[in-house]
Amino acid sequence: MVIYKILRAAEWADLRNHGENAGSAVDRADGFVHFSTLEQAPETAARHFAGEDGLMLVAVETDRLGEALKWEPSRGGALFPHLYRDLLLSDVIWAQPLPLVAGTHAFPAGLE
Repeated sequence: MVIYKILRAAEWADLRNHGENAGSAVDRADGFVHFSTLEQAPETAARHFAGEDGLMLVAVETDRLGEALKWEPSRGGALFPHLYRDLLLSDVIWAQPLPLVAGTHAFPAGLE
């Protein structure tokens, strides 16, 4: 299964430059890296990244994360993937820009 992380430009640069990233300030405060499923990602973008441009959408295969990945209830009791370690560049299967188009983030076509 593929899960998604939305990264700001500085977080993406840090991941590329250092090979790992502890996530956003919210991730660090919560003690885990927040991910979303395909179905959850648009709402995550709207709630937590509203109006922000220059974002990257990073895809990660859950099998690569092992026991560090936990599925825990969040918004409305839905289960969200949380990674209890730094995100590694080697975890990423692809990354694409998540542009802001007319006030809404435009997710890449063909996501599964």
